[in-house]
Amino acid sequence: MPEKPLKIFVVEDSEWYNKLLVHTLSLNPDYEVKSFINARDFIESLYENPDIVTLDYRLPDLSGLEVLKRIRQENSDVQVVLISEQEDIEMAITLLKQGAYDYITKSEDIKERLLNTVQNISKGIGLKREINSLRKEIQKKYDFRQSIIGESSAIKGVYELIEKALATNITVIISGETGTGKELVAKAIHYNSKRKDNSFVAVNVSAIPAELMESELFGHEKGSFTGAIARRIGRFEEADGGTLFLDEVGDMQINMQAKLLRVLQEKEIVRVGSNKPVKTDCRIIVATNKNLKEVVKKGNFREDLYYRLLGLQIELPPLRERVGDVLLLARHFIELFCRENELPIKRLSVMAQDRLMKYHFPGNVRELKSVIELAVTLSGKDEIEPADLVLDGNDPLSSIGHDNLTLREYELKIVKATLNKFNNDFKAAAEKLNIGVSTIYRMLKEEKE
Repeated sequence: MPEKPLKIFVVEDSEWYNKLLVHTLSLNPDYEVKSFINARDFIESLYENPDIVTLDYRLPDLSGLEVLKRIRQENSDVQVVLISEQEDIEMAITLLKQGAYDYITKSEDIKERLLNTVQNISKGIGLKREINSLRKEIQKKYDFRQSIIGESSAIKGVYELIEKALATNITVIISGETGTGKELVAKAIHYNSKRKDNSFVAVNVSAIPAELMESELFGHEKGSFTGAIARRIGRFEEADGGTLFLDEVGDMQINMQAKLLRVLQEKEIVRVGSNKPVKTDCRIIVATNKNLKEVVKKGNFREDLYYRLLGLQIELPPLRERVGDVLLLARHFIELFCRENELPIKRLSVMAQDRLMKYHFPGNVRELKSVIELAVTLSGKDEIEPADLVLDGNDPLSSIGHDNLTLREYELKIVKATLNKFNNDFKAAAEKLNIGVSTIYRMLKEEKE
């Protein structure tokens, strides 16, 4: 049952039947009933947006069919139940085709039939209201200036690119380190776009075995392989009219990349075990924590697919390059976690703030969120102290001030950690540290000596 009363208009020129219908419906306290004896007065009150109208087919000024057409023009959401003195199958079919919900004759069981019909309509209206409410909550949640927290110039640049992505259906490629919020950006684009009322379907490419990827994306027919006991639609069909988000697309196998390219070009898929193409209309957003250009050069990603995906590029900055946003995000996560767990809001002590600001956050925003949630849980006071912050001891900057190392030893520690982060890519590490590659070789050589 909908939370607010159902507004029902009874349009009936017979005084006796009018009172009967109004009395029958008014017995339910969840129904707000108003009656009319002619079409003219009813039409003038349509601006009140009733949920249901019971409409006598034969009115003194207009026919039920004419009134029904007028209702459909004014408000297509209104559910209309036609009531007639006699059963006319052809007329009933015509009225149902014109949008009437039901056709009821004035018989002995009219009260029971009417109440059952209104109850069924009520269930549908309640479900529709619930869906609309959930959509509004989702849209509010993914209002990107509310969900993507930050005031740094780097994140403001991301805001501008998201705004541009909303104007068209252009393919978007989101890059950034693990934990920077790539899926959050993808959802923000979808739920603020024209496709927001349709599905957002996320696929983590790296989490799906290569042999199952084709079936996962395109679906399969019954009996197409061992275990295929029924037809299954794939993620492309599931996302039809909405958005398909392919996370970690750089991990996709080469043979699957060729099939994906064809689908993107033809805008149709073929289920495994079928020869029949199925049209698909979904916006593509991809994400990667790799440099796809480098992956292409190494021969692990098709160049033609790379250029097919190369639409609007959004690069998410790592948290260490958004130092001014760390405390802003930390306070946001504190408030969020405390509210969800019905806890009093806690503060960060000055020393805790200082420790967060000095930390490198290799896990980016995802790590900060986990650190804050654990800190709130561990803290026994109104204020979070440094001891409550469980940070990664392997981070080179987190131990400064806690180890008895020389400046040279600290420098070497940072160099090694950076090399490890970039998988011993000396050039990338040197660029990140703003030093020469030869400097790194010399430091490592001097350590051995």
